[in-house]
Amino acid sequence: MGDRYISAPRWMSRLLYTAAIYNILWGAFTARFPLALFQWLHMPAPNYPSLWQCVGMIVGVYGVGYACAATDPFRHWPIVLVGLLGKLFGPIGFVISAIKGELPWQFGYVSLTNDLIWWVPFSLILFGAYRSNRK
Repeated sequence: MGDRYISAPRWMSRLLYTAAIYNILWGAFTARFPLALFQWLHMPAPNYPSLWQCVGMIVGVYGVGYACAATDPFRHWPIVLVGLLGKLFGPIGFVISAIKGELPWQFGYVSLTNDLIWWVPFSLILFGAYRSNRK
């Protein structure tokens, strides 16, 4: 990368470490207590809680990826891109399921903290990585 390499601003690493911690904790909690969210939202429990535990495991693994990306956000931008795609497609899938009546609308609260709040910062990291790689 030589002298042309541009470091990411410090806030990007901090944000990715925050996302890592959040995802690892949320994933571990969901894997350990797969029915808790459904109880809090007064929703019927799923027939197969182990599937929800798998979702928790996947979210936790994303957290490990974010921790890796935090070490150099511009270099590890593909991890951020995969994360953003998940955070875009998750709410889309939720809305489709809610419209079909397969999920209650209150389940959308999960998308607020797991997906929507990360759209802008992840997009800014990707835009910064794009700009740094063009120079």
